[in-house]
Amino acid sequence: MIEFVGGKFAEINPAYLIVDVNGLGYLVQISLNTYTDINGQESGRLITHYAVSVDVRSGESKHQLFGFSTQLERQLFRLLISVSGISSSIAHMVLSAFKPEEFQSIVLNGDSRTLTTVKGVGPKVAQKIVAELREKVAKSEHFDEISQPSGNSMRQEALSALVALGFDRGKSVKVLNAVIKDEAPSTVEELIKKALKQL
Repeated sequence: MIEFVGGKFAEINPAYLIVDVNGLGYLVQISLNTYTDINGQESGRLITHYAVSVDVRSGESKHQLFGFSTQLERQLFRLLISVSGISSSIAHMVLSAFKPEEFQSIVLNGDSRTLTTVKGVGPKVAQKIVAELREKVAKSEHFDEISQPSGNSMRQEALSALVALGFDRGKSVKVLNAVIKDEAPSTVEELIKKALKQL
């Protein structure tokens, strides 16, 4: 409904900010990651997700606008709330506890225990998040592209090659990310060779 909000930041803190759009103030819930990205800025634009929740007992509806500094964070937020039992508030907490790339890694590695460190996420819920999102995160080209802005095309070529060779896509993504982060290879061939040593 509301794709993004841009304007002056009338008020900003780690949990939310108020964006002044031509005299109209929008209260936007943000994660700690987004707060870090925009802190110190006087104005800007946030990608948004408009959420409506209804209290079953009272019938009252709650309207919230969530803002994100990156497409990746919003995509992960939307994946989280697609899991039954995960509210917008819990998804918001998860993405405040972990950077988007960290959350991806947690899901791909099946590390449900780490997710339980987030308030409101018990062992069963954590296992459910991992079980339902692991394949979606591993298979999504969109996440691969966004999560690694540097050396992206080279990384995609290497990933395609590794998958064609029969290696697990999720594991390949993790290894390629680690190689690029630690060694920054200059060619696709070099990247593939280094990744093969870890697969």
